[in-house]
Amino acid sequence: MVSHAEWKRSRDRKVVEGIAEDPERERRRKERDLAWDLGQIIYDRRTALGLSQTVLARRAGMSQPQLSKMELGGTVPTLPLLGRLARALEAALTMRLSGDTWTVEFQPLTEAPASGAPDHDAPTPDSPDHEEDRPPEVTVAAQA
Repeated sequence: MVSHAEWKRSRDRKVVEGIAEDPERERRRKERDLAWDLGQIIYDRRTALGLSQTVLARRAGMSQPQLSKMELGGTVPTLPLLGRLARALEAALTMRLSGDTWTVEFQPLTEAPASGAPDHDAPTPDSPDHEEDRPPEVTVAAQA
């Protein structure tokens, strides 16, 4: 049986020699890489906040096993789920997809307005515009 390290060296050697990877295999590998990257940033932000998987899953409206699978790169979350996770992680999620490359990151949200004064326009838990009662906003922008 070939070890993972030997397999990776073999694949890297083929790339250097100009032997192309099967297009379908390459597509699946890229999808796994994206799933892994998303899982890693979710894990990093969750641990930075000191949250357990159970607490984050509850906040995001999902199960703990689903979150565990996602953190391990076993699945690519949908946009609505990414929105719920961003809210639960008190962060804005930034994804930049450009051809075969991507960057993903969570940016922590600021707690107070820049002036330090209370935000009187912010919804209260009793107001109809309270954030937890609204679905996350998703904005999709395409560049030509």
